[in-house]
Amino acid sequence: MSSVETNTARWGSTLALAALAPIAWGSGYYVTETFLPPDRPLFGATVRALPFGLLLLAVRPGRPRGVWWWRAGLLGTLNIGAFFALIFVAAYRLPGGTAATLTATAPIMVMLVAWAALRERPGLASLGGAAVGAIGVALLVLRGGATVDPVGVAASFGAVTLSSVGFVLVKRWQPPVDLLTFTAWQLVAGGLVLLPVALLVEGPPPPVDGRAVAGFLYLGLVGTVLAYVVWFRGLRRLPAAAVSLVGLLNPVAGTVVGVALAGEAFGAPQALGLVLVLGGILAGQPAVGARVRLALAGARPAAGLRVGAPGAPDGALPEQDVPTRHPATVSRW
Repeated sequence: MSSVETNTARWGSTLALAALAPIAWGSGYYVTETFLPPDRPLFGATVRALPFGLLLLAVRPGRPRGVWWWRAGLLGTLNIGAFFALIFVAAYRLPGGTAATLTATAPIMVMLVAWAALRERPGLASLGGAAVGAIGVALLVLRGGATVDPVGVAASFGAVTLSSVGFVLVKRWQPPVDLLTFTAWQLVAGGLVLLPVALLVEGPPPPVDGRAVAGFLYLGLVGTVLAYVVWFRGLRRLPAAAVSLVGLLNPVAGTVVGVALAGEAFGAPQALGLVLVLGGILAGQPAVGARVRLALAGARPAAGLRVGAPGAPDGALPEQDVPTRHPATVSRW
């Protein structure tokens, strides 16, 4: 297998692992509505973050040093504390389809923030794929007669904005520890931010039965620990455009779970929406656009060209996928 094929395979496997995160998050809508105590979004967010962050930290111990105290606190607030609180508020106050449609704007927001902070210029294909995917999400999940709660809408957009900034900072800042410990820091920091707010706003914890415990275990282990580890791994290894687009699998997973477990309707509009979402994800991938352009041009990039680097053409391959005449110069994963 050539170095190009090897790097392409690694790119694909990394993206496939990152896709597990939005799939897990998408299934969380059903779990939240079905198993967790009603009208306690801050309590739910705190339980999802703090205990599981401490558990992960016990498995992979390590404490922040120097600037990483405030960096971990900021990332934990953006990616976990504020995001969890806002997304739980949106889940409780909006129909699942409306919340999913609003959060489908996240790929575009991530691309714009990455462009400003990292000089990762999004290609037109990536922006177009994100727009097509958002339209597909609307067809997939919106239902007639859905109510629009202003607080829920604001919570959804707030969650998208804050998490987009946090995700790009994860990509920009390289921690001195492994990814599990890095994720644990953020979960603990976010949970500590949420805990006093939850107690002040919602009062003492509500009664928790076996169904709620099972729901929290799923959300904590699968929808939080596993999801954030693979998501952060993807962000650190791939362009922001590539990873953010697979986030559109969130409403796809929510729809599949809703149809399978809650008996939700699935007709022609939903089928078209599913096709648009998956098509937008695929067409918007920088690597796909680069392959198409190379095939149309009938030529390979010049030796040593760092496509995907700042200033590279729109839709270029990630830097790790660059074909060169000297395999030793290809970036390693």
